[in-house]
Amino acid sequence: MVKTIDLPLRVHEDLVKVSQELSLMAKKPISTSMAVDMLIEIYRAHLNNPCTLDAFSQQLRSLNIMSPEEFDKYWDEPAKIPEAKHKAKTKKT
Repeated sequence: MVKTIDLPLRVHEDLVKVSQELSLMAKKPISTSMAVDMLIEIYRAHLNNPCTLDAFSQQLRSLNIMSPEEFDKYWDEPAKIPEAKHKAKTKKT
């Protein structure tokens, strides 16, 4: 059964890029869902090493990770362009 998930735009764009990179490496099409499956397999294979798992766990514990709600809000907001505080004065002739 297929399930739909909402991804922040930046995450989706990264996933599309990874899918394209994997397609180039494999010399055959790799969909975004296939890329997710491969990334999960790579994650599991990498963490099968007890030393890697311990180091990764320690690193995760030390990170200041946002809550899921904060993450979604942060990545869903469009980038704000800072506005100039003062408008340039135009010279009247």
